[in-house]
Amino acid sequence: MAEKTFTLRIITPERLFFEGEAEMVEFNTTEGEIGVYPGHIPLTVIVKPGILRIHEKEGIRIAALHSGFAEILPEGISVLAEVVEWPDEIDEKRANEALARAQDRLKVKTENLDIARAETALQRAIARINVLK
Repeated sequence: MAEKTFTLRIITPERLFFEGEAEMVEFNTTEGEIGVYPGHIPLTVIVKPGILRIHEKEGIRIAALHSGFAEILPEGISVLAEVVEWPDEIDEKRANEALARAQDRLKVKTENLDIARAETALQRAIARINVLK
């Protein structure tokens, strides 16, 4: 009989963000969005900024997941993340200001603009704002 849950650990440099049982987890990778159930084949992925959805027996919890790596094994997932934020940890005003700054940088495209960095800042701001909706 297949397992119905697996262990999910999400660690940042500052804290153990989440550790518990999940029925499924969804997040963005550099290859696209992924949804993982118990028993998934072993896989290592690069995390891309977006919404993290943790499916638990009690319901779905969401957070803004910014970047890092995930190790997926049949019995669980470990995510090493740069930053992860629950909705109540996000300052909506700052997120909107960051979105506007990132959009302005990408519109102007000065000679010394690091496009990849500006696009990542935009994705992070969008993830924060979407988690608050």
